[in-house]
Amino acid sequence: MTEPSPPAGDAASRLPRHTTPTWEVELLISGVAVFAMLQLPEWLDDRFFALLPRFDQDWADPLKLVYIYLKSAALILAATFSLHLLLRAQWIARVGMFSVFPDGIRWERLRMGPVQREIETRLYKGRDATIERADNRATIVFSIGVTLASTLLLITLVVSCVFVLVIGLAMLTQIRMDVGAVFGWCTTLVFLPVLVAMLADRHLAHRLREGGMAKRLLAAVLGAYGRIGIMQRASNPTFSLLSSHGGEHRANLVTMCIFLVAGATILFAMHADRDPRNLGSYSLFPAFSDDSRMLDAAHYDDQRNPARDPAVPFIDSAIAGRAYVRLVVPYQPGSDAAALRRTCAAAQSLEGDARAASLLDCLQRLHAVTLDGKPLAALRYDLGSDPRTDRPALAAMIDVRTLAPGRHELQVARAVAGETDAASGRPWRIPFWR
Repeated sequence: MTEPSPPAGDAASRLPRHTTPTWEVELLISGVAVFAMLQLPEWLDDRFFALLPRFDQDWADPLKLVYIYLKSAALILAATFSLHLLLRAQWIARVGMFSVFPDGIRWERLRMGPVQREIETRLYKGRDATIERADNRATIVFSIGVTLASTLLLITLVVSCVFVLVIGLAMLTQIRMDVGAVFGWCTTLVFLPVLVAMLADRHLAHRLREGGMAKRLLAAVLGAYGRIGIMQRASNPTFSLLSSHGGEHRANLVTMCIFLVAGATILFAMHADRDPRNLGSYSLFPAFSDDSRMLDAAHYDDQRNPARDPAVPFIDSAIAGRAYVRLVVPYQPGSDAAALRRTCAAAQSLEGDARAASLLDCLQRLHAVTLDGKPLAALRYDLGSDPRTDRPALAAMIDVRTLAPGRHELQVARAVAGETDAASGRPWRIPFWR
């Protein structure tokens, strides 16, 4: 903070004259927000993985895009506030040490040659300069991080609005569409005008007649996007300051690198979450193609993580201590809906209870169950829900009173989404012990 010049004897205990005036507010924001930002990515993961099973693949792709933007902003803010606190601590340490040792560095007492001493003293530039460099680094990191996160949040808001628009269009028209393609075209149509206008302004504006229709249209487009904050120069004075002082190409390169690192980190984390063996040295750990010797925690209600595990059939526990085993088969829009449209087209023309009964019968056939290799012909599914996620599911009670003690296995057929979907032909295997 800029202060009046103190007495000469106090020179070593005061802050340099050009200290950033916002350093106290920066520390307050980083200190308060860093812990929330460190927890936010995991909170977003839980919300995303809980929401994703409710949509088929068409809707899942736009949802993933919104999630990647949001989590990138959260990661950038978490890294920014953590790094800013570290840089501010470094700055505070320098200020404090120079107050303890007011005469500064005694270069003659350091063991180094004359060439190195010359270089070091030239780079050092004195007490105030080294403190100011540390101060400026902290402020620049704080500003860049907040600016990039704000940009991503603005893009997320625009993309989310497009997502809602596409959802509304699909619901109103009741037309089956390629949601991913429609979403992509809508997003392109939102951002394309401003990109074209900026290029035209940079390369063609000098040829346009002053006050003409073309120039007025160009000004209207740029003004409209500037008012909603999409134009870089209008909405991002911080970025413009960095670009004008540090070089625009350099600023753009740093921005792209940060976005790419954040996006790559998120994609890698999603890949590792899908199968924990992807992260680590597990190449020699046995894995069977049909999961015949796999005890997947997602198949047992007392072990699964409903926020992260996939929506697969599950029973109460791996040990069946009661007369009946409750089997829950979550409805998966990505595969079940496609299979119903392909194999039960007649049911879709019905209405009311007749339609519901026909669809339930179709699901009963799609998710047939065997116990120790024998079909359970008497199995009856009822409509239910996953009690821990409130997602629709089929529920059935399986009589196990006559089973011998030991290991048994349920197999639940998967709904085949398409004729070429080979993976969906393998049933889910749920071992349990009686």
